[in-house]
Amino acid sequence: MFRTINSINNPEVHTPNMDRLVRSGCHFTHCFHQGSWTGAVCVASRTMLNTGLTAFHANREDSANTATNKPVWGQTLREAGYDTYITGKWHLDAVSLQRAFSEMGPVAPGFLPSTAAEYNRPAPGNNWNPSDKTLFGHWLKQGLWTSRRGDDTIQHSSELYADAAIKYLKESVPQQKNPFFMYVGFNAPHDPRQAPQEYLDMYPVEKIAIPPNFLPEHPFDQGAHKTRDEVLAPFPRTEYDVRVHRREYYAIITHMDAQIGRILDALEASGKADNTYVIMTADHGLAVGEHGLMGKQNQYECSMRMPLIIKGPGIKAGKQVDEMVYQHSMYATTCDLAHVPIPQHVEFPSLAPMLHEENPQPINDAMFGWLDGLQRSIRTKKHKLIFYAHLNRYQVFDLEKDPWEMHDLVDEPAYATVKQELIQKLKAKQKELDDPMDIDHPKQVSSAL
Repeated sequence: MFRTINSINNPEVHTPNMDRLVRSGCHFTHCFHQGSWTGAVCVASRTMLNTGLTAFHANREDSANTATNKPVWGQTLREAGYDTYITGKWHLDAVSLQRAFSEMGPVAPGFLPSTAAEYNRPAPGNNWNPSDKTLFGHWLKQGLWTSRRGDDTIQHSSELYADAAIKYLKESVPQQKNPFFMYVGFNAPHDPRQAPQEYLDMYPVEKIAIPPNFLPEHPFDQGAHKTRDEVLAPFPRTEYDVRVHRREYYAIITHMDAQIGRILDALEASGKADNTYVIMTADHGLAVGEHGLMGKQNQYECSMRMPLIIKGPGIKAGKQVDEMVYQHSMYATTCDLAHVPIPQHVEFPSLAPMLHEENPQPINDAMFGWLDGLQRSIRTKKHKLIFYAHLNRYQVFDLEKDPWEMHDLVDEPAYATVKQELIQKLKAKQKELDDPMDIDHPKQVSSAL
């Protein structure tokens, strides 16, 4: 969630190392993902990130159930002479993984399931303990993920990946003559949201703030009302339930932040920091109690936006870019920064000029979002329109006056013109992106969820 970094917008969350990146690099305040053809939004977001393809083109590539024949992000840099390394969450096909990275640490799937039935909390009262190492999920047996076969030592996934990244920086990077590209994919803060007890203790339940747009339940079925993410908490939501989930969310983020700090320290110790770009971002956001929702299968700001921070040579410390961008531009951006030709198939543009311009010009006049056959959205700097195909229903929000999206203005006469302008802008963006949905006849479209 973009609202979980202390120095940017949430003093409640302890993130000293991400704050360190904000102070030393460029923070894109309005970064979005372009939507998803599946409830597992991270799959779609990572597919767009690693192929550079826009939403529906990436969907077709992913739906082929075979490795893409287009060079993925790491592969392009590898073929340009970079030593490429990955550890952590990949969540895409194995063939592209092999093509992209010359060296690998522990590589994980998208979801690390817990063995505890109590993690699903559809009713109040359970004995789920996020620091209990016997419940697996993020608590991993090292022997299953490293070369130490038979080692039953339990370690948190974030620590496992950080250890692997630090080892690469200490042992491999000093021996290399080529530049390097390191991809560290934390499973955190994906659920099950687990962390060591010391991090949970930083967030007493009774002191966790309730978001201003909290609701006991979403006012209508948004099309993914009872998906796995949503049944992690009881219906109706209570303030206590939301505090418990946000406590666990903040704790795993703070724990991940500590691992990011260890990696940054290792980069400094390697002597390569001054000549290295560091990118910190995420697949998507998460509701965790906003709008009566817990998951990411929605078009609200909490789920469509994510942090994006880039630091490195020539980037002014503390720089802030407020223009709207897509996270999936990282493929083109890194190629641009590395003076590597951007492959012709890459559709998301480079953000490198925005890193260096004093007053960067906008590259997007509106941001498109979608969820399979269920939802479409269009967002300008001032307004947002959400369309629910299964209900043939719209929402309209004035983001300047209502950044938490608490007041639906769809039936307000004063916003009738805004609504029609947004609908036309949505249709234009659909045509541009090859979206097959006809929003004038939405019942012809069914959902794969």
